[in-house]
Amino acid sequence: MDATFTAEQDAIRRTLHELLVKHCGPQDVKNAVRTPAGYDGRLWGRLATELGLPGLALPEAYGGTGCTTADLALACEETGRALLPSPLLATAVLAAPLITALGTDAQKDALLPPIARGECGATLTVPGPGLALALGLTGVNTDGDWAGGGRAGGVQAGRTPQGAWRLYGEADQVLDGHSARLLIVAAHTGGFARGRTLLFLVPGDAEGLRRTRRTALDETRTQGRVQLRDVEAQLLGDDDCAPVGEALAAVGRTAAACLAAEAVGAAGEALERTVAYVKGREQFGRPIGSFQAVKHRLADLYVQVQAARSAAYYAAWDPGAGALALAQGLDALRAAASEAIQLHGGIGFTWEHEAHLYFKRAAADELLFGPVHRLRAHAAEQAGLFDPAAREVTV
Repeated sequence: MDATFTAEQDAIRRTLHELLVKHCGPQDVKNAVRTPAGYDGRLWGRLATELGLPGLALPEAYGGTGCTTADLALACEETGRALLPSPLLATAVLAAPLITALGTDAQKDALLPPIARGECGATLTVPGPGLALALGLTGVNTDGDWAGGGRAGGVQAGRTPQGAWRLYGEADQVLDGHSARLLIVAAHTGGFARGRTLLFLVPGDAEGLRRTRRTALDETRTQGRVQLRDVEAQLLGDDDCAPVGEALAAVGRTAAACLAAEAVGAAGEALERTVAYVKGREQFGRPIGSFQAVKHRLADLYVQVQAARSAAYYAAWDPGAGALALAQGLDALRAAASEAIQLHGGIGFTWEHEAHLYFKRAAADELLFGPVHRLRAHAAEQAGLFDPAAREVTV
């Protein structure tokens, strides 16, 4: 594995960083999340047209740039640094790869080019508490319980006598669920005993579809409630034997790598802001950053952030390590945000200061994609570390 960044990757990251510094400062973020969509549409349009961000990892045949997961992860590191409110995660990291993996040629031709141009936001619609399990991050996702499992809750699918699919049910805490123009809905079909979970395409303006924006802990990552009342849907793929669990797990691995890079970007920015503050804030006639106790705390935090960055970069080239990198990234972000609040003193606890935005991102990401101890436990199970057949080690 060659972990050296190419000149093109450095250019993408530098250009994105410069654009976000100018147009996505803390006040810009607060203004964007208060819009009906929850993000700045004009900035998202520039990111799509000038940098091709939504189609960064899509094939060129569908209007994308044909880059790799590593390129997308580096872009996510910069968007995480700015806490950019955007459809990037839901659209480019979760939804588009599922369409690429499972969609028919006609579905890919119709859906992927608008996504690559930034004209069509998409999202994966599963009940929020089950998202990490659906992506195979915290457990095995093949049983479909995360989508309702045929019991009450989740979304159910049934066929009409004419062979059309109809969906009914509800999913809460859906990323960009209130604003996405295309929903990829996970629904249980076939009854309780012999059913399975499939993915369906639902336009955002479908009859019988009701969507409501929900209050979220992290305002920069909007969530919505999706209610389907006998909504007509199109099966993603050409038959009902598609390997949905495998496709979701593959997307989960790349999503974990991107989320790890995003968390590292946010943690690094929180650390840089804290270092800059303690250099200028004086107490007893000297900067508080000159006190040994403060130096030690920031030095420990720097090591933790750099270790998480190394893990995220490794996962960008080998998404199989994504879950562990995500756990380390979330740990680093939570620690960096906590220290930022503490070392900013009284101002760090106020809603007006940006420190709380980083803390909320850390807490909300762990609720959606973790918790950290389950990410690590599932990775350990997959690696066979807890195999009961293994010999007991004696000392």
